[in-house]
Amino acid sequence: MEAVHFGAGNIGRGFIGSLLHQANYHTTFIDVNAEVIQALNENKQYNVILASENSEKHNVQHVSGINSVTDAASVVEAIKNAAILTTAVGPNILPVIAELIAEGLRERVKSNKQPLNIIACENMIGGSSILKEKVYEHLASDEQASCDALIGFPNAAVDRIVPNQVNDDLLEVSVEPYYEWLVEEIGIKGQTPAIEGITYVQDLTPYIERKLFTVNTGHSAVAYIGHYMGCETIADAMDEPQVQEIIKGALSESGEALIQTYHFDREEHQTYINTIMNRFMNPYISDEVTRVGRGPIRKLGPRDRLIRPASAYMEVTGKKPTYLAKTIAAALQFGNEQDAEAVELQQMIQEDGVEKVLQSVSGLAAGSTLIGAVLEEVDRIGEWRR
Repeated sequence: MEAVHFGAGNIGRGFIGSLLHQANYHTTFIDVNAEVIQALNENKQYNVILASENSEKHNVQHVSGINSVTDAASVVEAIKNAAILTTAVGPNILPVIAELIAEGLRERVKSNKQPLNIIACENMIGGSSILKEKVYEHLASDEQASCDALIGFPNAAVDRIVPNQVNDDLLEVSVEPYYEWLVEEIGIKGQTPAIEGITYVQDLTPYIERKLFTVNTGHSAVAYIGHYMGCETIADAMDEPQVQEIIKGALSESGEALIQTYHFDREEHQTYINTIMNRFMNPYISDEVTRVGRGPIRKLGPRDRLIRPASAYMEVTGKKPTYLAKTIAAALQFGNEQDAEAVELQQMIQEDGVEKVLQSVSGLAAGSTLIGAVLEEVDRIGEWRR
């Protein structure tokens, strides 16, 4: 069976490519990195190392690569014959690859009447739906109708931490042992792809919010609070009892919002929280707090990992969040000269003050209860400093 995967980076090779190999696919990686593509074609294999005490190694075989810049025709041919197409390129790159995918589908529907499922494995909500929208912009109405009959774009949620790394072997990649790949079954065309490691669900929304409110919220909490306290890495921050107290509290608040909104089993969700906490404490996948915390303006947005769970908690409980408010306060203090958004955020605060900036980036109404709760924590944040 043939798989086409856009994105030969660490997530693509270490997560999606590894599972495709285990499901007996030959995977053709599509990328613009000529060095990586050459290495894939020369070696036809690479190693995935599980970042744990045992450092378990998995060898991924039956792989090749195509440079989409220099050989677009071969990409089109690969799409024509693929049994599945996946992506891990980053949300901003989906519109960039859409035209080439459209060309592949245009040729495919002329000669291949087998269904094809295109799964965007991105850290975003509705990635496959967005990719479909961008692909269809390059197709005529009759071509869109042909694709509607044969091409599925099921949405997915993916979760696996890949630490920042530099390896002697260009293709080798280290990943955490834990992973989750959820696919919304309603979007599947034809037979459901038999890939061990995918969990098919009827409605993806609860699980997307569960990840956002737990993994993303928790990772950001450790990064922002740890950074304010002078920690350099996530592992360092997780060694601090005060950080652990705040993250436990934040995930308890976000968890309450999830439990009451989506009726998750309380005990099972607490087990999920404990699993996430243990992942953050894994010293073999520790990342720099500055890297995890980058992009604070986006992360303080109304639908993102800090404001959204805090607002949801207030909606379902009628109470002010304490620990999520502390996390938001720490995010507002995040300074990193290597991160353009962090620099911009601090400039905005210097010019307009914390309250106005929080209102602007979060979309919260002036004088809202949540803004008040955050400002209280901003005033007390000096108590955290080591």
